[in-house]
Order: sequence, then C-alpha cells, then structure tokens
Amino acid sequence: MTDNAELHERRLAATPRGWGSVLPRYVVRAENAELWDVEGNRLIDFAAGIAVVNTGHRHPNVVGAASAQLDAFTHTCFMVTPYESVVTLAERLNAIVPGGPNKTLLVNSGAEAVENAVKIARAHTGRPAVVAFAGGFHGRTMMTLALTGKVSPYKLRFGPFPGDVYHVPFPYGYHGVGAEDSLAALDDLFSSDVEPERVAAMVLEPVLGEGGFVPVPEGFLASIREVCDRHGIVMVVDEVQTGFGRTGEMLAVHHTDVVPDLVTMAKSLAGGFPLSAVTGRAEIMDAPLPGGLGGTYGGSPMAVAAANAVIDTITDEGLLDRARSIGRIVDERLGALVERVPSVGDVRGLGAMMAVELSLGGDPAQPAKALAGEVVSACAERGLLVLSCGVKGNVIRLLPPLTIPEGVLDEGLDILCDVLTELG
Repeated sequence: MTDNAELHERRLAATPRGWGSVLPRYVVRAENAELWDVEGNRLIDFAAGIAVVNTGHRHPNVVGAASAQLDAFTHTCFMVTPYESVVTLAERLNAIVPGGPNKTLLVNSGAEAVENAVKIARAHTGRPAVVAFAGGFHGRTMMTLALTGKVSPYKLRFGPFPGDVYHVPFPYGYHGVGAEDSLAALDDLFSSDVEPERVAAMVLEPVLGEGGFVPVPEGFLASIREVCDRHGIVMVVDEVQTGFGRTGEMLAVHHTDVVPDLVTMAKSLAGGFPLSAVTGRAEIMDAPLPGGLGGTYGGSPMAVAAANAVIDTITDEGLLDRARSIGRIVDERLGALVERVPSVGDVRGLGAMMAVELSLGGDPAQPAKALAGEVVSACAERGLLVLSCGVKGNVIRLLPPLTIPEGVLDEGLDILCDVLTELG
C-alpha cells in the first residue's frame, strides 16, 4: 500500500520546492469537516482548504450541481458562446455586493480577481498608482505580489515588482497601531511619496488574512471611503478570504454601512471549484474596452453551477448564524487561555474567522514563530489540521467549515487547547 512517506518522496522529486505543503499527509477522502489520508488517518479540518469549503467538503448541493453541469457540457468559453448560469450568478453577486447598479466579471483565482480590479480602476481613472496595506495578502502574480505586504515567503527572490504601488500600516491593536495611526500614515504618504491625484485604487482586506486575521477597527472602512471619495480614488475591498459567510455575513463589508466601488471574491465562492469575481459599480466595471477583460476558463460551467449552489446553501442552511455561533464558541474556549497560558497573547476574529497570536511571555514585541510551528505539528499528530499565518508567522488561524458538527468542533478545540496549554 502506498503510504505518506513514499508519496512525499515522489512529490519532492516531481514538483518544485516552492510549491510547499503545510502537512505531508496525502488525502484520499474528505467529508464535511474531516479528511482521511492514504494510511487511514483522520484529520479534523480547521483549514477548509484555506477558507474554500465554507459549506464543507463535498456538500451534496455543490456536488449535485457540478455533476449535473458535467452531464450537460464542460467548456465552451464564455467569451465565445456564453451560457445562462454565468448571467444568473452575476446577477446574484451584483445583488450581494452593496450599492449598485453593479456588474460582475468572473475569472479563476483570487489573485486574478485583484489583478483585474487594478486594471479596471486604472481604466476608469486614467491613473497609475495603487495604495495597499502592510500585512495584506492579495495573491502571487507580479502585480498582486507588489500589493502584498508580507515578504517571506511570498516576495523572496521574485522582484522587481511593478512600480507605483505604495503601502501604509494596517491598524493592528495588539501591536499598538490604531486607526488614527494608519490614517496619519496615509496623509504622510500623500505628502511625501505620491499625490492622491495619481492614485487609481486603494486595496484592503476588511480582515487581514495571511497578515494575521486582524479585523479592521470600527469606523476604519468609513474613513477610507471618505478619503477615496475626496480624491476620486477607487475603493477596492478584497473579500477573497472573508467572503461567503466566513465572518457571519455574506461579505465582511456587510458588518458596516460602507459601499466599496469594487469587491473581489474567490475561495469559498464555488465551494472547492476554481472561480473568482470582481463585482462593482457598473460605470467603473464598464471602463475597459470590449475584449479587455476575460480569460479562457473564466466562468467555468462546473464552478459557476457550484457557486450558485453555495449561495443557496448558505441561505437555506442558516450558515451566517452558524458562523457567528462558531466564532462565539472559539472565542470563549481560546479566550479562557489568555490568563492561563503565557504564550497566548491575543484571541481575535470576526465570525468563524478566528485566530490566536502567540508571543513569548505574552509580549507583542516577541512573536513566537517557532512555537506556532510546533503547535501546528502537535495538532496534526493528534488529528487536527490548523494553519499558521501572520507577518511574523506566529498566529494560529482557525477556519472550520461552517457546516462542522458541534461534536467535531468541540473535539478539535479540545485538541488545540490541550496543545496550547502543554506547549505554552
């Protein structure tokens, strides 16, 4: 029988080291919030494919919709001969994104969505520059790497990156950076590095993803909206990781009254199939000329069918409420460790997008990256899959499927709390 070690040896010989994996367990089956590898080992999944299967692995609605589409046709290219399911999904996304009238472009990955948002903003404004935030992650293409505010491992050895991209600090309370500090840095940027009249777009996540699962403070998005309005800058909200129920709303921006100009979405949009979207104000989306947007696989028929099923499932199964409930449970369980475990410095998140930041002695100035790696490994040995993140690599992020049964959630949290207590 093939085992994990043999497969990993073959993998290392066949694929580049830069295409890394967190855990060399080779999966053969997945169901809802559980995985099984080639050796029959079970893993409780608190990663969800990096927030991709919010509706769980192999949700019957998603599998059924994709299978039905597979029986009809697999590909025609929407730019050659279109099909109704794309129009239907675009209409639904236009209604989900605040404001309007909106229009939607479908592409394949989160990076591709962000890249197109920059193109659209530049076409609309006639300006070149883009402002992003430290700690943000927006993808691995050259433009999205320029926007990304985390060097290792994403930007190492890949420069130079496209120019006219500028960064300001993201408000990060645990490290003493408040909303007023970020806004002051933005004013300084406009005074010292780039005039706002050159800026096409400002791109930010409503909750830092790879940067450490840090929600924006209350009122911050409204302040960014005001700055963008004052200077004619397109406000782009990156909901690639936060979208489709993860934070307890269909989009994280729904926690506010802010209306972005463009929203990028991917990951759990199609429940495991490659699909992403840029949705926003019609007059901005229409700025590129015909043929200026698109891609051979954009709007893949199976992915679009799955996405329509995901939206139905989130609504029909009350998964927004479930996300909030998961968040409360995780916050209560991990929050209880802050006073008892020295390395547990901060527990935070929004809805079911939760994290614990590890610091030596609870000191924010001493990030415990090595400890975070030990926690990930120890959890895996006990049957729990968790991921680390953060600019310093010292944050454990939790992304269980929103469909996770209560007993499986409790089992996973028991493992994590035990590991943190023993190692912390």
